[in-house]
Amino acid sequence: MRQPLRFILSLTFFFTCLSSFASTGDPVTEPAKEKVKISGTVIEKVSKQPLEYATVTITDSKNPKAITGGITNSKGNFSIEVTPGIYNIKIEFISFKAIEFNQKDLQKNTDLGTIALVEDAAQLDEVVIRAEKSTVEIKLDKKVYNVGQDMIVKGGTVSDVLENVPSVTVDVEGNVSLRGNENVRIFIDGRPSNSLNMAEALRQIPADAIDKVEVITNPSARYDAEGGAGILNIVLKKGKNLGFNGSFIASIGNPETYGASANLNYKTEKLNFFTSTGYDYRTSEGTGFTNSTNLNRETKEIIGYNYEDKNTERIRKGISTRTGVEWTVAPNTYWTNAISYRDSRGSNNDLVNYNSFDANNNFVSTRYRLSEGDDNGKDLEYASNFLKNFNDEGHKLTIDFSYSTDRDNESSIITDETIDSGNPATFDETLNNQKQKQYQIQADYVLPIGEGSQFEAGYKGNFNNLDSNYSVNTDDTGSPIEGFLSNTLEYNERINALYTQYGFKVNKFSYLFGLRWEDTQIDVNLLDTNNFNTKKYNNFFPSAFVNYEISDESSVSLSYSKRLSRPRGRFLNPATNYSSNINLFRGNPDLDPSFTDKFDLGYLKKWEKVTFSTSMYFENTKDVFSFVRTETGDYVGDNPVILSSPINLAKEQQFGFEFTLNYSPFKVWKINSSFNLANTKTTGNYTYTNINNEEITQNLNNETFSWFSRVNSRLTLPFKIDWQLSGMYFGPRNTAQGKSLGNYVVNTAFSKDILKDNATIAFNISDVFNSRRMKSQTNLESVMSYSEFQWRKRQINLSFTYRLNMKKTDKDKNMPKNNNGDDAGGGEFPG
Repeated sequence: MRQPLRFILSLTFFFTCLSSFASTGDPVTEPAKEKVKISGTVIEKVSKQPLEYATVTITDSKNPKAITGGITNSKGNFSIEVTPGIYNIKIEFISFKAIEFNQKDLQKNTDLGTIALVEDAAQLDEVVIRAEKSTVEIKLDKKVYNVGQDMIVKGGTVSDVLENVPSVTVDVEGNVSLRGNENVRIFIDGRPSNSLNMAEALRQIPADAIDKVEVITNPSARYDAEGGAGILNIVLKKGKNLGFNGSFIASIGNPETYGASANLNYKTEKLNFFTSTGYDYRTSEGTGFTNSTNLNRETKEIIGYNYEDKNTERIRKGISTRTGVEWTVAPNTYWTNAISYRDSRGSNNDLVNYNSFDANNNFVSTRYRLSEGDDNGKDLEYASNFLKNFNDEGHKLTIDFSYSTDRDNESSIITDETIDSGNPATFDETLNNQKQKQYQIQADYVLPIGEGSQFEAGYKGNFNNLDSNYSVNTDDTGSPIEGFLSNTLEYNERINALYTQYGFKVNKFSYLFGLRWEDTQIDVNLLDTNNFNTKKYNNFFPSAFVNYEISDESSVSLSYSKRLSRPRGRFLNPATNYSSNINLFRGNPDLDPSFTDKFDLGYLKKWEKVTFSTSMYFENTKDVFSFVRTETGDYVGDNPVILSSPINLAKEQQFGFEFTLNYSPFKVWKINSSFNLANTKTTGNYTYTNINNEEITQNLNNETFSWFSRVNSRLTLPFKIDWQLSGMYFGPRNTAQGKSLGNYVVNTAFSKDILKDNATIAFNISDVFNSRRMKSQTNLESVMSYSEFQWRKRQINLSFTYRLNMKKTDKDKNMPKNNNGDDAGGGEFPG
């Protein structure tokens, strides 16, 4: 809370002085007088810590209007020049009792010494109510979603958080999209995450550990070029309050879900110790079906029907912790070290029933396929951040280093039996063991040049090694099937990057121009088949931003950046999802990166109760990733085996429009909404050879119109009960091989502060109407199908939060100094 209030206070002081000067009438020429300097240091009385941005106001003892003044720097120091005379001096800081020096005769340089301010409890309570953050903050370069006040995600995970973030969608399988594009880069505390399974990794981080999410749709050259759709930066909570403080959270839910976590912080003058540790047990129940009509490829006659029903139960349990210490090496030098560890285990049970019928819809057979799986994963990361502030004007050097290891082991037993066929059940065993190591090092240098100009430069190295072993043991002898289903993948990635950018301001125009160069070498090796593939490329990625400030309340911006998307995770891994042996999914290790040119025209307007942001965007992508469903030529009974896999298509062009609206009709009611629509045109053909050595070419040209909208309302009811309601709708869209149908989801929550506002109890329901289902139609040469799938059924959660030595809105004070106000590596210029 303190940082934005400092800014507001500074602006208030500036406009007060400006108003005073404006009302003095025509200037009168007077002889110049030699000025004297007034200086001092402002600290917090209890902790002895300097108070940055404390306001010093100097007024004429005979005239209450401000003459001059200033604010303190990071060391609490101030120095102000005035002409000799008798003045009143007032030192104040928000939520502290002001100190005044009245009738001070200033005839020579005067040092007021150390001035200690004391917190004003009554004023603090008033400020907390007035300065409460809105759920969504809209800026031209990014949107910031503050999680701390969102009751709907209490007891949930990061995936639940992202479902409520403007411009972001999460499908039923947990895949994240930005403006409808899945090529989005996920950052954790400003560092890119290369988790083996991103969708699953996001479900492992509890929502209570998240401070905010930053949405950057068109990043500058400072950021990684990867992420064609943009960047999502997930900022974790960090404590900064003096002494010992924190919060404890417990939750329980249905289907069976419970968890407990603690976010604790202890700060001394030089050291700040913090930890966020929790245990989580979560059950997710899902359901789905696929109704297929099988066709003769040549005559197109119906040869049979197959109805597939699927029920899933996924259990996740594990411990996660992030513990570290920030050391104030010197008043302007900070060094932070943190260790993160996650140990998760779980089970995945899928039951698929197949009912087959002939061409006349007469019953033929019933078959079931039961997959009983176990998995466990361990992640360990060490991260170090060093910040040197050379002065108070933004001249700084930042160095980051991180090392992480990630192990995931999965196994499953698959039982397949046709009822009353006389044939015994078959048993398949799948094993998928993955191990990843990653090193990252980054250095960023910022140099302000004069007033309103800034130069930046930096280097980043990212070195990633992944080993994946996947096998399927099947048939009566238990011997492995090689090639099509089993493989050993070795993936090595080395990326070196340099960037520079320069920003400056001329009158009401602000400019930021940057250039990034990245050199990439990737080795994708399939050891079982001796297929070795090395991809080398280096590219320049320019970016340009122009902002025009129409007034203090409105501005317009135009931006361009070049981006790329490297295939990762499930896109690359050729391990085949074998839970259904007629609808398979497999990654493609031969994928090439796709390159995107992004253009964005934005407009921002603020009124007293309304903030409106809108933008038009155009994206032109080459070698775009696209999922295709292909007929393998193989059959299970009369049912063709269909394989879904990603490929590189020729080109995709997307033109879209979105707006975000924040509205507060009353003090107790806040509404934010967003709307996005886009027209996407895809061009390309795909040729493949099926298992029968038949070459098949598919024309995947497609043009589709898609849209989605989101509305979130937060209302304070009588007895100080907060009610939050959100709704999302995802419109239908055509695909090259069929159609995705529309679906909607409604979430709601209630919360109440208790125990003298030191604790909060919250009750939420996710997917109130159990309507969040992915629905699609697919048309291929030999099969037409309609399917629905629901990853997680309705979830009900009850949570209890207790705050220790911590106000309800103290999270606003918790931004660490070493981030300098920006968690993704420095603030955008201009901002």
